[in-house]
Amino acid sequence: MGQRQSKQPSPAAAVHARATTTPTPTPGEDEQQGSALEAERRGRRRTTTRRAAEGAMDTFFLSHGAPTLSIDDTIAAQGFFKSWLPAAVAGAELPRAILVVSGHWEAAAPTVNVIRGNNDTIHDFYGFPKAMYKLKYPAPGAPDLAMKTKELLEQAGFGPVKEDHSRGLDHGAWVPLMFMYPEANVPVCQLSLQSGRDGAYHYELGRALAPLRDDGVLVLGSGSATHNLRRMGPEGTPVPQWAAEFDGWLQEALLGGRHDDVKRYEEKAPHGRVAHPSPDHFLPLHVALGAAGEGAKAELIHRSWSNASLSYASYRFTTAKN
Repeated sequence: MGQRQSKQPSPAAAVHARATTTPTPTPGEDEQQGSALEAERRGRRRTTTRRAAEGAMDTFFLSHGAPTLSIDDTIAAQGFFKSWLPAAVAGAELPRAILVVSGHWEAAAPTVNVIRGNNDTIHDFYGFPKAMYKLKYPAPGAPDLAMKTKELLEQAGFGPVKEDHSRGLDHGAWVPLMFMYPEANVPVCQLSLQSGRDGAYHYELGRALAPLRDDGVLVLGSGSATHNLRRMGPEGTPVPQWAAEFDGWLQEALLGGRHDDVKRYEEKAPHGRVAHPSPDHFLPLHVALGAAGEGAKAELIHRSWSNASLSYASYRFTTAKN
């Protein structure tokens, strides 16, 4: 109960089709089984001193837009993601590991991917240039992080949390990460959204994950500030009023600290149900915001548009200093 009924796909839905199958693990990779654990342990040792000095990691909501971001350098957001590491957006040193909550993984119960070895690259879209299906982002899995995430959520009453031992990274994770951390040398774990739950639920789920930030984990919510695939338009056409008004409202609400309004965006925001006919690409924002803690400060770190109405607005959330 509580899950949305499935809908017939429209032609525009090809832009963000979800994966319907779980990729089969690649055989013959026994020698990689310890690599992810060792990468996490090395990263933990590297970040312990830095975290004590600098405090907890910030969290982020990233609008990943269309999967063509992976090959189209005319999309302005690609430049933003390429600048991530040189500009030290998330800090001067690499995070120990990355936890991604993507709009492309929903499950009836919270689920983590527990990958020992390298993550598979899921090409969960169709009808695009062949070059996109050849792209790989073999970041190490983060099994220690997956189990810690499971532990924190179950302690907070979000269990039972399931484990998926074969699912890799969907394009909501690997497309931005391939530009942000191009060497694919940071362990990555994904956490599913919970189908049929609202923004307030996912905010509290994020709150349970806040301790990860003290351990050098970068928490990323990956979705879209606006996401109505049936209302997209040709490149170069003006942003429609409904999209501009929702995007502006979101910025004002976040920067103004109106977190309760953001949780209830369908009621509070102008054109909330038009901007997000389905909440999947907006709920990752709630997780990232919750993980930054009560009173977190928001900062708009990028804004651009594609397909007229697809907003790439992205935000940093910084924990309030007591």
